[in-house]
Amino acid sequence: MADDRGHPAPTGRVLLERDESCGIARLTLDNPARRNAYDPAMRAQLAAHLDELADDDAIKVVILRGSDDVFSTGADMGNAYAWYGSGTNPEDDARRARRPSQRRRLAVDRRTFDFYHQFLGYPKVTVAEVNGYALGGGFELALMADIAVVGSGTRVGMPATRFLGPALGSLHMFFHRLGPVLARRLLLTGDIIRAAELAQLGVFTEVVDDDAVGARADFWARKAAKMPADGITIAKEAFRLVEQLQAYQGEETTSYLIHAYGTNLRFEDDEFNFVKTRAQHGTKKAFQLRDAHFDITDEPLFTSPNGQTPGADHGAADTP
Repeated sequence: MADDRGHPAPTGRVLLERDESCGIARLTLDNPARRNAYDPAMRAQLAAHLDELADDDAIKVVILRGSDDVFSTGADMGNAYAWYGSGTNPEDDARRARRPSQRRRLAVDRRTFDFYHQFLGYPKVTVAEVNGYALGGGFELALMADIAVVGSGTRVGMPATRFLGPALGSLHMFFHRLGPVLARRLLLTGDIIRAAELAQLGVFTEVVDDDAVGARADFWARKAAKMPADGITIAKEAFRLVEQLQAYQGEETTSYLIHAYGTNLRFEDDEFNFVKTRAQHGTKKAFQLRDAHFDITDEPLFTSPNGQTPGADHGAADTP
């Protein structure tokens, strides 16, 4: 059963608390067994709560966090590609499974990215309380929040590029918020790094000791809640307009378009195919095999004819 906005009935994996006396609400992703990864139903529940709070005149600030000191590992990769279904014909399930059509991919990805677009332009102040892991969609939510307080030991990145391809996620946002050098590194390698490495780059509002994240997120929420409600909403619309003109022009369409095409890859025999590997070995083993495939040593790639590594120090040059 769905509500009047078309959202499915709550599943209980997103918890909502609110204190109208101070104008602050808190949403907690509560799927600890999966490190607060979310499937489409859980993401829809989060969207339903956000819609409800957007209409609540007493709420000025929304804190987004995860249970058990883990923010979120993003979309549930145990569910990867299943979100596209097997095609547009309901009889497909009774026949041999086939690759979903591009029209199906585009329709599903458009709905998925609509959620992120709505969060990016949300009319209340959003505060991300980030600990443990912020990967994939979880990383995107942390970057999209107005204020993000992140534990220094938190692991962030886009590891799903290692099996869904580097053209993944909100590309405009990555290049705008991270800068082109770091964005390319994380997308082209799937590296996971600690938030402490980003502390001096201004990517997040604060990078603090892990045990201070909750208190600092509450501090920023209370501080922002002192602003007038109308002022917040007008400012958020103005911020959205400025960023659309400066950084996100065309993003609303290109994000899901590139994602739909970018995840429809042909894998060569020596490349890691997550879907095929998962079907053969299960999700847990597929992750282990993925990590083994991308494990790179520091050994030199090329050597000179005399066996020396190019660029090695062969002694001080003669002084002219």
